[in-house]
Amino acid sequence: MTYNPLTALLIGTVLMLITAVILWPEKGILARWQKNRHLTERVQGEDALKHIYKFEMKGKQPTLESVAGILHISLDDTAELLSKMEANGLLTISADSIHLTTAGRETALHIIRAHRLYEHYLAEETGYDEAEWHGQAERFEHALSPDQIEDLATQLGNPTYDPHGDPIPTASGELVLHGGQPLTELTPGFAGRIVHLEDEPEIVYAQLAAEGLYPGMTVRVIEKTPSRIRFWANGDEHLLAPIVAANISIVEVATEQEETKEIIPNGSQRLSSLQPGETAEVIALSQKCRGAERRRFLDLGILPGTKITAEMRSPGGDPTAYIIRDALIALRSDQASLIQVKKQKTESKQVSA
Repeated sequence: MTYNPLTALLIGTVLMLITAVILWPEKGILARWQKNRHLTERVQGEDALKHIYKFEMKGKQPTLESVAGILHISLDDTAELLSKMEANGLLTISADSIHLTTAGRETALHIIRAHRLYEHYLAEETGYDEAEWHGQAERFEHALSPDQIEDLATQLGNPTYDPHGDPIPTASGELVLHGGQPLTELTPGFAGRIVHLEDEPEIVYAQLAAEGLYPGMTVRVIEKTPSRIRFWANGDEHLLAPIVAANISIVEVATEQEETKEIIPNGSQRLSSLQPGETAEVIALSQKCRGAERRRFLDLGILPGTKITAEMRSPGGDPTAYIIRDALIALRSDQASLIQVKKQKTESKQVSA
């Protein structure tokens, strides 16, 4: 075979380009792979610290299996990860226990602070549905720097709790615990105020959200059996299995007056219950009404004292058109249910003989 200098040059150039693409510092394939691998390990490590910290707070003992389960990786990979974290001084491992060091606890609280602040931001400042808050925060908690976290806290007014009622650690790691007990512990006939809804696992939180429950709502247990918990909340009856109800934390309400005020504020009802032709006065917006939805209502002039008339319903029954400050506004049933109103009495006209 005849040696062709041009062909050799082309082959050599191609090989050099391939080598550069693979080995180029910082931007080569190998560098990017190593960076992504390091990022994955860091995220996994931070998630492991969160898991261990939450177990310690509940008085439970984290295990290799429980960490592997939360990270969705094999036991061997989990053992290797925890060994690296121990070498970095974040935790200690013995034959039957895993414990956080001071540095590990500080890192866990940093991530938890970022997560809960971001959930608060999503709830109050965006239009994200509540079912998305946790997942979005899970992604962003690892990307926020300490300075960004403090800027976010300042922007939000340094909130103490996230939208689910979980305490937000301060910059120094302090927590203000909600002091609640499971709804399953409330004696039938007594009332309590919801202070926390457990947002993990997601399937349980989705059921609680579907029931329309939220922190700040007052509940009264009607019946408690081994198979079900029946209670009133905001004028509606709810029925939950004890295993689900245990994910609702409450503190007992001091007086019957406070209970009545919370469940049916000032004898109000939901705007969604108004029939066409009926008029009501706005009493308040539900505590569940947050963020962009609340701002939209305020922009429409839906304030305490505003008169609203149900004008007509669509053929399908939803949405309903309401007259609000001389404007015709369509609201879905789930939106109208966030507005608490007091129906106006219809004055009867006397016909003279």
